[in-house]
Amino acid sequence: MFPFDQDLFDLLVCPEARTPLKWVEGRLISIDPATRRAYRVDGDIPVMLVDESTVLPEPEWQRLMALPGPVGGGPAAVRARHA
Repeated sequence: MFPFDQDLFDLLVCPEARTPLKWVEGRLISIDPATRRAYRVDGDIPVMLVDESTVLPEPEWQRLMALPGPVGGGPAAVRARHA
C-alpha cells in the first residue's frame, strides 16, 4: 500500500497545519482545507518540507479528499497496532 512503513505514515502530520495526512495518488495530502498542501514521496522517503510541498487548488484538493485512501491515525493507531 505505502512505499514506507505504516507506523511512519500514522505518525506523519502536515508540518504547516499539524493535521493528519491522506495517502492518495502516490502523494501525502494534508487534510486541512486551509493549507491544501501535497507532499511528494521520493522512492520510499516522504519529503515533509513545506518549501518543497505544493499548494493544491481547492477543486483538486476536494477531488483528492473525495477519493478513497487512508488517513494517518496518529500515535494511538501505532500503539494499538503494537499492543
